[in-house]
Amino acid sequence: MDFILQPWPWYVSGPLIALVMLLLIYFGRTFGMSSNLRTLCTIGGAGKYSDFFRFDWKAQRWNLTVVLGAIIGGFVATQFLSDGSVIALSEETISDLRNFGWTNIGETLLPAEIYSWENALSLKGLSILIIGGFLVGFGTRYAGGCTSGHAITGLSNLQLPSLIAVIGFFIGGLIMTHFILPLIF
Repeated sequence: MDFILQPWPWYVSGPLIALVMLLLIYFGRTFGMSSNLRTLCTIGGAGKYSDFFRFDWKAQRWNLTVVLGAIIGGFVATQFLSDGSVIALSEETISDLRNFGWTNIGETLLPAEIYSWENALSLKGLSILIIGGFLVGFGTRYAGGCTSGHAITGLSNLQLPSLIAVIGFFIGGLIMTHFILPLIF
């Protein structure tokens, strides 16, 4: 059980990711989570309003299974395979978050300063979630995929647009961390 509870080394997780990618290539599939949003919108009837959502969503059922597996796997991991230890963060990160007024840093996966019902339903919290959700949705559509799709599938297929997208994701993350987050908190 200790083996499962500890972070897996690169030489175990890396080849497992490579094996999954080889199987996806063999079966002519690509991995990415954001494509499921389009599929769910199509199932919900969005094809009546936009041509973008008019496609055979049943061909994407396998990818919906991936989402369901991620949800179930996340639940199992947090509820049954978590040892309750504090998340290992650098002292600099902890210090920076304390300067923002955050408490209990690393004790939960979702910081209460953003995700508690009290904070999420405040004007500031709703603004962060709505604006952030719009930017993620717009960015995903504009980039032609999400971080998992570009960073895992696109880079493993040596696609230049995915390399450019991943570089953009890192630059965006650095801008958010060093410039925008201090303005919000």
